[in-house]
Amino acid sequence: MHIVVCIKQVPDTKIIKINPKTNTLDRRSAPAILNPYDAHAVQEAVNIKKELGKGHISVISMGPPPATDIIKKSVEIGADEGYLITDRAFAGADTLATSYALSKGLEKIAKARPIDMIICGKQAIDGDTGQVGPGIARRLDIPPVTNVLEVLEVNEKERTVLVKRKTSGGYEIVQAELPCLLTVEKEVNEIEYAPLPNMIKAARYEPVIWTVNDFEGVDRTKLGLKGSPTVVGKMFTPPRPEGGKKLEGTADEQVKQVIDIMLERKELFFVK
Repeated sequence: MHIVVCIKQVPDTKIIKINPKTNTLDRRSAPAILNPYDAHAVQEAVNIKKELGKGHISVISMGPPPATDIIKKSVEIGADEGYLITDRAFAGADTLATSYALSKGLEKIAKARPIDMIICGKQAIDGDTGQVGPGIARRLDIPPVTNVLEVLEVNEKERTVLVKRKTSGGYEIVQAELPCLLTVEKEVNEIEYAPLPNMIKAARYEPVIWTVNDFEGVDRTKLGLKGSPTVVGKMFTPPRPEGGKKLEGTADEQVKQVIDIMLERKELFFVK
């Protein structure tokens, strides 16, 4: 069982600030971390490997050279190896261009070791689109199963996986044929403390680095800004909500004040 997890380096959105002049994220204001949803994806791959008693876990990421840190973090969690796609040709990619680049990386990995399952986090906390995982599945022509809450069974003999996925009104049980792609929620597992051997391995591990020249048959017009039909036109900090107004006086006086406020805001309607 070969499981590949797609991961991303993101700024810690609990700390990051917005530049008031440019209305863009000031990425220097926050540390770069492994996307939390992706951390759970790596842990789920580790859990599946433990359940089956065998398997191989690879991770792949597209990003700048410092993104090797999140690959090392994934090795610490339990991944066996990691690949980083890094090149200025990939810069400025939207979800469409990102899914194209990652699909090419996955195809290259599959040539050396066939892939049985791909796992992604539900979304990245710096974009919240949830589009890259399904986009990869579409490009590789494999079934995607999104918003997975629990992996119930992986049947190697029957080449199927049974999962519980979140829906707007509850959950449903879905069976998919392997190979397939799963996107997981944070509730799918609890991230375990890394054992000492994993920490030592991660500290010494050097990921495989690929540039655009390492891929055959890549359409460069589908990469980076050239391959990104969507752009962020503007980003801004929403205004802080105003404090509530305290009403004083008798009950009748307070009712009149409320009516006056609603009339002023055009929020009062009379129905016969």
